[in-house]
Amino acid sequence: MSMNRALLLAEVGNATATILAVGGLVVGAALGFLLLRLIVGRSLGEAKAEAAQIVERAKADAQTSAEKIRLQADREALERKEKGEAEIEQARNEVRDQERRLSKREDLVTRREETLDEKDRAHEKAQNALREREAQIAERTKQADTLVEEQRRKLHQIADLSKEQAREELLLRAEDENRAEVGKVVRRINEQAEEQAKEKSREILLMAIQRFASEVTSESTVRSVEIPSDDLKGRIIGREGRNIRAIEKATGVDIIVDDTPGVIVVSCFDKVRQAIAVEALNRLIADGRMHPARIEEVVRKVTDEMAERVTKIGKDAVLEVDLRAVHPKISEAMGKLHFRTSYAQNVLRHSIEVAYFCQIIADQLGLDGRLAKRCGFLHDIGKAMDHEMEGGHPKIGMDFARQYGEKEAVLNAIGGHHGDIPATTFYTPIVMAADAVSSARPGARRESMERYVQRLNDLQDIALAFRGVTEAYAIQAGREVRVMIDAARIGDDEAYLIAHKIAKRVSEEMTFPGEIKVTVLRETRAIEIAR
Repeated sequence: MSMNRALLLAEVGNATATILAVGGLVVGAALGFLLLRLIVGRSLGEAKAEAAQIVERAKADAQTSAEKIRLQADREALERKEKGEAEIEQARNEVRDQERRLSKREDLVTRREETLDEKDRAHEKAQNALREREAQIAERTKQADTLVEEQRRKLHQIADLSKEQAREELLLRAEDENRAEVGKVVRRINEQAEEQAKEKSREILLMAIQRFASEVTSESTVRSVEIPSDDLKGRIIGREGRNIRAIEKATGVDIIVDDTPGVIVVSCFDKVRQAIAVEALNRLIADGRMHPARIEEVVRKVTDEMAERVTKIGKDAVLEVDLRAVHPKISEAMGKLHFRTSYAQNVLRHSIEVAYFCQIIADQLGLDGRLAKRCGFLHDIGKAMDHEMEGGHPKIGMDFARQYGEKEAVLNAIGGHHGDIPATTFYTPIVMAADAVSSARPGARRESMERYVQRLNDLQDIALAFRGVTEAYAIQAGREVRVMIDAARIGDDEAYLIAHKIAKRVSEEMTFPGEIKVTVLRETRAIEIAR
């Protein structure tokens, strides 16, 4: 900045000198002109006046010229100043660029130093690992030498065995050689234990049957109503079928009036409603009055009486079995089983028998006989409502009992007495055995062999009618059908479709309570013979 100021001052001095020189020349010219005017004869006054005007004009011109020169000098000085400042800024930018380049070089050098340090550390770590590995190898080599020396010493000792030591070695070798014989002995002992267990179980079951010697009775739910004469059929049907429609609507059953003389058939899955309809028909026939209002009145009265009867039957059964803390809803459901039969066996009497069998078996095994009796009494409770819900009676009964606070052992016995779920307590297999004993006793159940075989054949024939089905078996007394399909012709996705179609056709063509499980099996077997 000081250099720029000096340059500016020098330029201003030169401009001032130039202005003074020009002014002197102008003044000299004015004086010469004045003298010339005097010489040529002009008057002095005019000459002075003219000289004064010339001087004034010369001064004005001189000032104007001086001002122009000064402005030109200022402009040149300003241009030089701006040029100098631009040069200085350029120099500063160059200095900054050099500083940035130096900074980058310093960073690069620093990173290279860090990389070298890291490599040095990795190298040192590898060296340490190598030294440790060498130490381990040396230690293992030493251990191997020690083991070899110890084995050599043991061989020397074996060579000098005493009589007792040799006998022990011989016995150990003989044990190894006769291990197969020992296995045969163990298997024979296990078979004997299993046989003894079977004999003991037979003894316990025979004792249970002998101790509970109840009457063998077979029942069948009443499905027909006897009428004194066939003329009453017209009165039961009523004008334009009003009476029979009123009975069916009030009771929820189907009334079948056919050509069979002296009989009207009552059909319904709900055996309680069926019993209500039969009792109401008997009262209407005995009363003789047959019209829709009277029908509704009688059905309502019989329904109330039947509800009280069901409740009383359930409570009497609970007292007979001597159970405690039974929920009223559970005793009511057990009362409904009085009207339900299974192969002509009354389900409530069957449940009471199973309860006593379970108690006797559990007592013989050292278990809780009271808990076993409760499991046996409630095992078929699902049959009281399986016509109202989807699913088999074991699952329905288990869910129903769970709602009213039954124990887990009782729930497992209800849900697993047909093997639908795994047994988690000893009471479930006890209930299964007692259920089989009660059902298999001579005279306990009855069914036409032809009807039973026909139902199973129908179930199998429906499954075999589908493409790709090779075999079909009805199991669990017709509660399930197992279907084998050809794996080469039917894929996994189509297997699900076949199961759905079979279940749909069974539902449409067969009449059955509860549900029938359809299981489709697809198996791929790879067989090769080695020769």
